[in-house]
Amino acid sequence: MTQPMHQRLSDEFRRRVFTGEWPEGSKVPSESELCAEFEVSRGPVRQALAQLRQEGILAGGQGRQPIVRRSTPSQPVEVFLSFTEWVEQRGKTPGQKTFEIARRPAGTLVAAQLGIDPEDHIVALLRLRLIDGVPTMIERTHFVVDVGAKLFDFDTDSGSTFRYLRDQGVDLYSARHTIDAVAADATDVDLLKVDPGTPLLRERRVTSTATGRAIEYAEDRYLPDQTNFVVENIISQRPSIARIRPAIEESIA
Repeated sequence: MTQPMHQRLSDEFRRRVFTGEWPEGSKVPSESELCAEFEVSRGPVRQALAQLRQEGILAGGQGRQPIVRRSTPSQPVEVFLSFTEWVEQRGKTPGQKTFEIARRPAGTLVAAQLGIDPEDHIVALLRLRLIDGVPTMIERTHFVVDVGAKLFDFDTDSGSTFRYLRDQGVDLYSARHTIDAVAADATDVDLLKVDPGTPLLRERRVTSTATGRAIEYAEDRYLPDQTNFVVENIISQRPSIARIRPAIEESIA
């Protein structure tokens, strides 16, 4: 399916920012210049620029020419992207190294997130994710068996599991994200080459189908200088995020 024009434009504009073609602090070409360059009307250009403002990549608006304000690369929470797609949009090369893919009992924590029994089996995947060869994030992912079993026919060192599963017809419809900080454990220390207890940015995610069935629970731990997350809300609307009190959890390492 062909992407809408505004999405193709936002992908291209994002690439220009993250590759330095549009340097931090520089003014973005005017809407008229962008319309002429891409031979499109103002509507898609405005939508694309608005998307980058929402992600915190651009500043300015209401008649002011946008300015690039990127610092630490951001992942927009409202945009449901895989790590691979996010890195590619930055004009970088994603990488991954698999340390485990196995079928095993879910355990209490994963079972609670997926709505299954602790004795039910899941497929667990542990990977180190890289940007241009630099270790960036540790991915601990847990799929219900009928979804995760598809990964045994996939080279998990070759690219995006989300992209592969979508190509296999898996309904990856929505996700609930929880973002906090956590101290590096033994696995993090070994794979990310950090000191014990180093603060890491953690994103936990429950992915569901269009019918509301939870099919994936993931815990991604990022080096904080490699990414941050952007959340946009409107004061007149009830936000879709909430502050929650941390709870003591069992380890899933």
